[in-house]
Amino acid sequence: MAGGIAGLAVSPLLIRPGTAAPVFQNRQPTEPVRPVRVAMLGAAHIHAPDFANRLSRLDAVTTTRIYDPNPNAARARADVTGATVAERPDEILTDPTLDGIIIASETVHHQKWIDRTLAAGHHLFVEKPLGMNGDQSESMAHRIRHSDQIFQTGYFMRSAGQNQQIRQWLADGVLGKITRLRLSNVHHGAIGGWFDEEWRWMADKERSGVGAFGDLGSHVLDLLVWFMQEDTAISATGVIGQGVSRYPGCDEYGEGMIRFASGAVAVVAGGWVDHANPHQIEISGTEGHLRVTNGELFATIPALGLDGDHPVEDLPEAWDHPLELFLRAIAGEENLPLIEVDQTARVDRLIQSIYRGDELGQWTPV
Repeated sequence: MAGGIAGLAVSPLLIRPGTAAPVFQNRQPTEPVRPVRVAMLGAAHIHAPDFANRLSRLDAVTTTRIYDPNPNAARARADVTGATVAERPDEILTDPTLDGIIIASETVHHQKWIDRTLAAGHHLFVEKPLGMNGDQSESMAHRIRHSDQIFQTGYFMRSAGQNQQIRQWLADGVLGKITRLRLSNVHHGAIGGWFDEEWRWMADKERSGVGAFGDLGSHVLDLLVWFMQEDTAISATGVIGQGVSRYPGCDEYGEGMIRFASGAVAVVAGGWVDHANPHQIEISGTEGHLRVTNGELFATIPALGLDGDHPVEDLPEAWDHPLELFLRAIAGEENLPLIEVDQTARVDRLIQSIYRGDELGQWTPV
């Protein structure tokens, strides 16, 4: 296999271009239970270099071909994985030896690649967002759900031990009635010009579907949907704006607010114009409170003897990266924590409602 291990990012909620988040720091991924063969349809996503590195590290994985409308993007990933650059997508879609296809294209191409991958009968990993908007995502989720194919997407924050612990506490009800939640995922990409050249399409909403808020906010919205899956989001609004106005027509930051059927309210931040992000998660309930600050979980839960003075040390072991979980699943391993396609579409629906709330200046139904 071709070599190359991604560098490490500085925030537990952030993957910078070509890097891996610290939740996976020094972690050797689990090899699939049998050899698998995959290909990539699209190599343009900002996480595609990290995917190529992950594929190259696994002895049981062969990456056969990579296609992208931009052959330079395909060649860059092929050089890492040892794959062949495909001149046409049909070279991949008609390959009966494949176990799965990884879609890491510009978002505007997702619908056609998903439809063709489903028609070809291949399992599929689709990098987020699923679609250009919530309506499109829900339509694709319906088709995926009614297929026989395994689906996975790239929301990697679930894998962190502290987030697994939060999910378990919420499922067990140890925080009592949840009253409010705050989640933040931001970086300084617009200030630093991360999207000036190779990743410029991500700041073009005609190709990406979303701007900074939808890009980074989607990660913590996925956590919110996962954390609150026993509850129902009923309405949303938000404020979306530009900070340095580096990318015309593209938002650079935003705050969304979501109301749940239970009465809980969530505030979610996403943006490309923040220099720091110390406080990533805060959740309050009638029986306790928790926060994640600089990647460490602090909890004040009297029933568990936790006073919030020190970080929680006894955490679940981190899961593999979602791509690595996908590779294990298509190799035949069962009961893995894959991300449900309906939850992925729900994230896109929330994003659409928050953007719409900003446009109208009012609460909008989810």
